[in-house]
Amino acid sequence: MRTNYAALRRLVPLRAMLQAVGQAAVGISYTAGGLAILLKDILSTLLHTKLKWDLTVQQMYKIGVTSLPLVALTALFTGMVLALQSAYQMRLFAAEQFVADLVALSITRELGPVLTAMVVAGRVGAAIAAELGTMKVTEQIDAMKVLAVDPIRYLAVPRFTAAFFMLFFLTIFADTIGMLGGYLISVFKLGMSSHQYLLRSITVLVVKDVATGLIKAFFFGGIIAVVGCYFGFRASGGAEGVGRATTLSVVTALIVIIATDALFTAVFYFF
Repeated sequence: MRTNYAALRRLVPLRAMLQAVGQAAVGISYTAGGLAILLKDILSTLLHTKLKWDLTVQQMYKIGVTSLPLVALTALFTGMVLALQSAYQMRLFAAEQFVADLVALSITRELGPVLTAMVVAGRVGAAIAAELGTMKVTEQIDAMKVLAVDPIRYLAVPRFTAAFFMLFFLTIFADTIGMLGGYLISVFKLGMSSHQYLLRSITVLVVKDVATGLIKAFFFGGIIAVVGCYFGFRASGGAEGVGRATTLSVVTALIVIIATDALFTAVFYFF
């Protein structure tokens, strides 16, 4: 009997671990299903109803224009740090002229769209979840349903449309500012001529390099909007619930953005 009790005691932590893993898997599956259903509802509403342009333009300003300073600072310092770090290694091989190539390719392919999406997810995604979450816990969304006003059309679709397109323009802006940061370091710190840096940056880039980053930007914008709206619509429990929804929105958006970036990178690598 003692042996049996000892074996049972050893199985208790294993059972608790398996239970925790199972609960996490169920939670992830439930969230993924909810996001997919919300995306379907948004696209269906977008295709079958008239877009509310006034609300969409308002969200474009909030998502795009107000994010420009933060995106600019992030891209500028990213380009500067990337140029400095790459020059440190390339100097060992007397290949400092390739700093322009590395900065241009890294910014346009990966760092531009990904860092822009992360900055916007932390700033705009949290704002979307907090705004809709406040409306949910104060029963404003329920009041809209009672008045036969579709929350998806008036709240989710404008934010989705604005984020989908504004991430594209923000990524172009981030690519330009990021390469400007590399230019400043290369010209004023590394001694590279301005003409040489610009020539190498333009020469090394091809349409595929720029297109891959911009295609990612469209999807990243949609992810930020859908995740923010999802957790905002599901908020409950007063102010604490709104804070929890905001945190989950940012964390989930960052994870999905990184996973989507890895998927697109693999696809573009083989095709």
